[in-house]
Amino acid sequence: MPPSPSIRPLGSAPPLRDRGDACPGALRLHAAADGLLARVRVPAGDLTVRQAAALADAAEQLGDGFLSLTSRGNVELRGLTDGCDGRLAGLLGDAGLLPSARHERIRNILASPLAGLDRHTPADVRWWARRLDALLCASESATALSGRFLFVLDDGRGDVAALGGDVSLVAERDGAGGRTDGEGGTALLRVGDDPAALRIAGPDAPRAALAAAEAFLTAAEASGTGAWRVRELPQEHALTARDVARALRAAGIAAAHVPDGARLFTATTGPTTTHANPAPAAGPTTTYPNPTANPAAGPAPARADSSAPGVVAGADCRHALSVLAPLGRLSTAQWRLLTATAAQHGSGELRLTPWRGVVLPGLPAAAAADRLAALAAAGLITDPSSPWHRLGACTGRPGCAKSRTDVRADLAQAVAAGAPVPGGSPAPVPGAPVYWSGCERRCGHPHGTWVDVLATADGYQVSVVRPDASPATQETRPQ
Repeated sequence: MPPSPSIRPLGSAPPLRDRGDACPGALRLHAAADGLLARVRVPAGDLTVRQAAALADAAEQLGDGFLSLTSRGNVELRGLTDGCDGRLAGLLGDAGLLPSARHERIRNILASPLAGLDRHTPADVRWWARRLDALLCASESATALSGRFLFVLDDGRGDVAALGGDVSLVAERDGAGGRTDGEGGTALLRVGDDPAALRIAGPDAPRAALAAAEAFLTAAEASGTGAWRVRELPQEHALTARDVARALRAAGIAAAHVPDGARLFTATTGPTTTHANPAPAAGPTTTYPNPTANPAAGPAPARADSSAPGVVAGADCRHALSVLAPLGRLSTAQWRLLTATAAQHGSGELRLTPWRGVVLPGLPAAAAADRLAALAAAGLITDPSSPWHRLGACTGRPGCAKSRTDVRADLAQAVAAGAPVPGGSPAPVPGAPVYWSGCERRCGHPHGTWVDVLATADGYQVSVVRPDASPATQETRPQ
């Protein structure tokens, strides 16, 4: 499959693109070694039970019977047969998963999965996501965006703000310390890696995000490089907060320049495990402080870590279940169990996460522990202590012809032996994700700091990837 954005070394020259991107979609299928592949965009990861059922039907009737979750909260269907594109489009279209055929590959919107669910959530950015998706699908200019261009909407807890968005929005707590639901509050907008940000009114966030994307298209055209993403623009055509502010003014959107706004887009500390309820059956939750707290609003409360599996306690005696798919892969039986749990015990929705997981909102507190146990019995990751937590791998062989080996089988053997990092030593960076790749493209690799386990002709090579380090300072351990 087409690779993830490469690990671009610090200070390296931006690429020159002489063609459009080859990212697959639901209507543009990719020929992989194990059959055709479809990538279905799911803005903000939001699915109704009807849409989830349609995806399971497509996997069973047209594919290999599995669904893969991506690092952008989307769904991939593999092993699709030749000539199935019409039936696939019909299944997805009837379920409302293809609101615009011309825009289906650009609906890349990540949003905080627990927004509006846990006890201390500062904002329900899901409204932003729904409105932004509608604006994208109605925009003629947006069709020029690459299938890799990414919008990130963070509810203020800092969980998705650092996941490499081209246009990122972070909700700020209002002065009263309350929550916003799209009708109030303020947000910070950032493009690429620019150190500055813009403060805008919450209701303007969706329009501002689209205007920022259009400003990128203008800069990309002027650069003549065919850039697909903001970080690919050459220095002389780099898109900055001030450039976007001018575009916002032209669209009638007020924006205040925040010179050091980038620091508010990174969580300040690692997660600290706590328990939402004294009862052990409630399951573990993880909390960390809000990086965008407004000092005038008082101390920011701890919030649940949306990357961790377990039970998430809500403010209305309703809980959410957060589970992870081992290596991001779910059988249709597991998927249908999740769908049935959402329909029969929850609010009728599923939320896909960029950690290749699923959140089921709206369960009665009394039912949460039993439903989580049932999902664990079906093979899903439901506890942060699972050896599979924070482990990932590319497709590898036999699905990918470019892979040097069957990395998933190798990883499974390593986990069974109690050594998920080759060589028998623990991960070089405790708590960092460990990702196994079959070639240098490293499809689907994590963001931030992570442990890279790369298959080479001489075996696996282990290194630590840090986003702010040059290649010479990366720690490497051949195995």
